[in-house]
Amino acid sequence: MPVNYIDFKQAKDQQGLRMVVVGDIPSPWAEAAKGILHVKKIPWSAVYYNPRDNDIATWAGSRSAPVVVYDSDAPRSGWAEILLLAERLAPEPELLPKDPKERAFALGLCHEICGEMGLGWVRRLDSVHHSLSGHGGFPEPIAKYLGSKYGYQKQQSSEYSSRIVELLNMLAELLRAQRDAGERFYLGSTLSAVDIYSATFMAYFKPLPAEQCLMSESIRSAFESFNEQVEAALDPILIEHRDFIYSDYLELPLSL
Repeated sequence: MPVNYIDFKQAKDQQGLRMVVVGDIPSPWAEAAKGILHVKKIPWSAVYYNPRDNDIATWAGSRSAPVVVYDSDAPRSGWAEILLLAERLAPEPELLPKDPKERAFALGLCHEICGEMGLGWVRRLDSVHHSLSGHGGFPEPIAKYLGSKYGYQKQQSSEYSSRIVELLNMLAELLRAQRDAGERFYLGSTLSAVDIYSATFMAYFKPLPAEQCLMSESIRSAFESFNEQVEAALDPILIEHRDFIYSDYLELPLSL
């Protein structure tokens, strides 16, 4: 389902599902939201986020992306809010288990990938640290902006790396246990939101190749800059799982 890009005036005036998205960068949060809507075949329109456009920020209620606006509902910017809206709009295929205990476990895993101080969050702060320390990472203006926005603290830099390693190890262990049981997904034998989040957030470590994800080389280099401890924790099974999910369930090439 090709992404339908529209201008801000169209987005503001029409009903249905509209999402403010980042352009030119495979933001894991935005790509996960796109993937969820694609899997559920929910029609939607995209409007590019412009940090200098105050009207977009006012309409979306946020100076970040993604933000989803459905009909006249209040904007939704949290990963869980977006996921739960998609589950309500298109219950099938379900991406969260019905059983309360299994559902709680699934949402917990999603949080450890997407939430504050989750994999994506600390990886972003780690990239800021690499940049401001002169060891790769984002271009300096971007690093300073992100560091200020998301609470970068130089004295906590070693904690970012340790947290990344813990989370990568945890995810890899889950996939290996599932593989030993003859399964390819994080939960049981079907696709879940955990699979989509894991696949899209691997962009922060090893972006898809250029023919599938055309992006600036400076950002690609930033995403691929990390220390030896993180490199050792980036188990090949995580990239194999990413490739499987994209190949069988998500849309390629990415539309940025």
